Amino acid sequence: MKRNVWDKLIAWKSDPERKPLILKGARQVGKTWLMHEFGRTQYQNYVYFNFDEEDQLASIFEANKNPQRIIDLLGVLADQKIDPETTLILFDEIQECSAALNALKYFREKAGKYHVIAAGSLLGTLLASPKSYPVGQVNLIDVQPLFFDEFLAAVDEPLYGYYAQIQREQRIEEIFHSRLLEAYNYYLIIGGLPECVASWVQYKDPRRIRQIQDELVTIYENDFSKHNGKIHSGRILMVFRSIVSQLGKENEKFIYGCIKEGARAREFEEAIEWLVSAGMLNRVYNVSKPEHPLKAFEETGYFKLFLFDTGLLKHMAAIDNAAILLKSDYQFKGALTENFVLQQLHGQFEAPPCFFAKGRGEIDFLLQNGVEIIPVEVKGGEDKSASSFKAYIKNRQPQTAVRFSKRGYVTDGGITNIPLYLAAMTGKLV
Repeated sequence: MKRNVWDKLIAWKSDPERKPLILKGARQVGKTWLMHEFGRTQYQNYVYFNFDEEDQLASIFEANKNPQRIIDLLGVLADQKIDPETTLILFDEIQECSAALNALKYFREKAGKYHVIAAGSLLGTLLASPKSYPVGQVNLIDVQPLFFDEFLAAVDEPLYGYYAQIQREQRIEEIFHSRLLEAYNYYLIIGGLPECVASWVQYKDPRRIRQIQDELVTIYENDFSKHNGKIHSGRILMVFRSIVSQLGKENEKFIYGCIKEGARAREFEEAIEWLVSAGMLNRVYNVSKPEHPLKAFEETGYFKLFLFDTGLLKHMAAIDNAAILLKSDYQFKGALTENFVLQQLHGQFEAPPCFFAKGRGEIDFLLQNGVEIIPVEVKGGEDKSASSFKAYIKNRQPQTAVRFSKRGYVTDGGITNIPLYLAAMTGKLV
């Protein structure tokens, strides 16, 4: 599969200031596949160690702090010489061995010539605590579910060839517009988790997709129950299961009382932080002022939570495929579309997207592009009506204003309409 982070891996390999690399992201987003494929194609050899499968592996790191001694022992285990120039060392499920995670700093300090990549489930929860890993001694790459362009490359390579060549202000012919909208609809159903995409490519069977998504939800929820830290696993599960109802409200602001009657922030804020750090949820803050820099005006008590994969959200909301494919309106359409757009915007701008709600008006997202603040309206269909959006433009006169919808790529009245399928290209198009 085409993965956009591949270029970052190549850049990491060639960087003379390279540090041990950590791939972080939710479970099942393709971190292990990336490590194996990168080792197979970019190095003469690679050695792979899984701390979840090899119980005795941890003893090497618990008994040694000398990285050269660790490497020698790993070479014995792998039955091959680990050469610093030609061998890639891979550590998977490294969260199962805190000694190995901390040992990465010794590789940086005393064995910097070796190429080391580590990954693991729920690593984000450890990285959120500076005491849990070697701060400043590792490089980090965030691995997400497949973005729409990666999905398209997997399911329809010829159409992706056209898509990849789209430039700013380019006219998109109707035949391609229709085909790309169809692919977008399928993305809402399938999502970007590699197992779902691979199954669709091979079988084209929506029942298999539904079964995989059901199993993945069970896997994720089991991860919560295994959590033995200070945060109550039951609260993590309750927050996760409340996401559909939270987004189904007319006002999508996260309400603690929707988790259970009488719930308070102090009970669940750590559970939310855990889910965000684990890569399971994306949090978007409201800002008191739509001005640069957005981070300075975030209201930390006023936020929305979205799921990390749109296909999984569609499955958890039990939306029938026909509702999406037959272009009908359904109650959850706006929330699902916003979730898609936010997922595609991930990492495109230096500051994370925010939203702006004041009085009865709301701007779905605000993007910070340099010093410019771009208001964003999200529409699930071709409808152009958006009184709050138009009032914002009239009052604040932003240099750029973006509407995502199923209409064509066109600028009209100071608003640039970007088709939903181009959301992954927003940074390039604005």
